Amino acid sequence: MANKETKMAGADFLQLDPARARPRGLATWLAEQVRDAVSDGRLAPGDRLPATRVLADQLGCSRGVVVDAYRRLTDEGLLTGRHGGGTTVRTEVVAAPGGRDAVGPRPEPGSVPGPLPGPGSPHVSPGAADGLPGPDAAGVPAGPDLIDLSPGLPDLAAFPRAAWARAERAALSGLASSGLGYGDPRGLPALREAVAGWLARTRGLRAHPDEVLVVNGVSQGLVLLARVLGARGTHRIGFEDPGSYGAREHLRRWGLDPVPVPVDQDGLDVAALGRTAVDAVLVTPAHQFPTGVVLAPGRRRELVAWARAAPQGPDGMPGRLVVEDDYDAEHRYDRPPVPALRALAPDHVVHLGSVSKTLAPAIRLGWLLAPAALRTELIEARYWTDLGSPALPQLALAHFITSGGFERHLRQVRRRHRARRDALLAALTTHLPGGTAHGVAAGLHLLVTLPGLDDVDVARRARADGVLVQPLSAHRRGAGPPGLVIGYAANTPDRLHEAVRRIARCVGVPP
Repeated sequence: MANKETKMAGADFLQLDPARARPRGLATWLAEQVRDAVSDGRLAPGDRLPATRVLADQLGCSRGVVVDAYRRLTDEGLLTGRHGGGTTVRTEVVAAPGGRDAVGPRPEPGSVPGPLPGPGSPHVSPGAADGLPGPDAAGVPAGPDLIDLSPGLPDLAAFPRAAWARAERAALSGLASSGLGYGDPRGLPALREAVAGWLARTRGLRAHPDEVLVVNGVSQGLVLLARVLGARGTHRIGFEDPGSYGAREHLRRWGLDPVPVPVDQDGLDVAALGRTAVDAVLVTPAHQFPTGVVLAPGRRRELVAWARAAPQGPDGMPGRLVVEDDYDAEHRYDRPPVPALRALAPDHVVHLGSVSKTLAPAIRLGWLLAPAALRTELIEARYWTDLGSPALPQLALAHFITSGGFERHLRQVRRRHRARRDALLAALTTHLPGGTAHGVAAGLHLLVTLPGLDDVDVARRARADGVLVQPLSAHRRGAGPPGLVIGYAANTPDRLHEAVRRIARCVGVPP
């Protein structure tokens, strides 16, 4: 079983990549990165920094390097720390012009609708496409013999029940009676502020909380976008090929026609996109679904240039729009963090994210950041859809993020997910040595190409043997090599070994 990934150090915190530091100057570089983040608003007063041991482990350096950098910034008055309380940005620090508090004007009164008069994961198929088995498919063994390798599910057994219960209790105890009424359709201010801070620290996005629209997962974000774009006369959208069948069907069912655009080893083929005559495109640049490739730096620049090449409309609407599905960027194991695409062109990129892959799909909370010209229409569409997300889960998630519980949970599940990925790779090497694994450095799934096989037939045979696995062909519109898209996070190592053994039996590899 071959794969081409290499291990690299890096932290999601501020998108830190130690490879950019000068030789023997790591502490100085780290201090400069934190100082710049405080200056431009990515780190706000009161924000907590990672523990020194944690950050040192992520950067692959000694703890003394991080301690030295934190000490320098504390001496400068930028940071403060106390025993047992961690290190935080001093509350007296004010972000420089252009920082988070200065990102874009606040909406004018009346520009965001308040109470107006009157009143699924896109990456997990429900089984409607040929070759995408659903859990109720005929012939699938029920109960413990069924092994579901559908992509998109984290390790649900690792859900932080106790920490989440504490967050819910804290949210409820601090909630005034008035908070039990109909809330802001944009989402509660506490969660929008927490999400804005989280995205600034981990995805390189500088956004004011008023730019954040809370949604019930990425799927609802796609529905809202389809409705708004359709009302504006946009009926075709570029779509990665191969790309998520579920996301494609969400768009199609709400009136947009997905136009396939090829994906290669560098991600979306932007030159091919330019030949489609579409004015919008949906991409997964941090970890392309299902191939797992990262949109290469040159392609990122080309995509932004494509978006900017069309003139704005009279209302400020961008002539071309990029929709960025950041569905599992937090899960990375062997590579530095990849910044969000929206950081390069906030006036042309819609950013979508959720906690479905980091906590659990059942939480049903996500976020959407859109160019200014689209925000009011998206908020109105959200209001008329369901008035807004439930208040208590929003407050619990806000507390979970700001208390540091979310980051601690991510560190724990990364270790579990990585161990399961390694177990899957070992099983593939043992039982399917003729296949090639792709996209192993990040995410919750990998792609295994199987030359010369009918992947839909293999998936059907595997289903009959009690393994649900998705064929690559079901996520593809054009021609391409066959393969299997294998989710690994939701199964234990022994279950993964058993699943691959059954798949190999279906392929015809002798045990």
